[in-house]
Amino acid sequence: MDSRRDIEILGYQSFEVLKDYMQRAKAFVFAAEEDFGIIPVEAQACGTPVIAYGNGGVLETVIPLNKTGVRSQESGVGRQESEGSPTGVFFDEQTPGALMEAVNKFEKNQDTFDCNEIRKNAERFSKERFKREFKSFVDTKITEFFS
Repeated sequence: MDSRRDIEILGYQSFEVLKDYMQRAKAFVFAAEEDFGIIPVEAQACGTPVIAYGNGGVLETVIPLNKTGVRSQESGVGRQESEGSPTGVFFDEQTPGALMEAVNKFEKNQDTFDCNEIRKNAERFSKERFKREFKSFVDTKITEFFS
């Protein structure tokens, strides 16, 4: 495989074009380290598995496969709701070799990923859920204050 023929630089694309590419992608590679990183969540909202550098915010937003191809037992925010299906694969170093290993791991375990479960995982970070839980928290604190 000659990656120069497999990669095309598109420049700026509209949200709709990006969404279309993301929905049709086999996987989304996220090699950056960010505190939260909205892009891996957006990929999952499209049902697309994420191959990510296993550091930063993806530890909270992506449910990884472990070495044997089953979901890792790592804890994270909201993980109890997402016990079942993995949503991606992590690599430990930001090197071409580590990324290549993660891509190969993804390829070998591709049938493990369920696009509906991946979408469901992304819903943990929806605006609607945030509003609902924030309102519930504030209501609880107000009730406690006046009790």
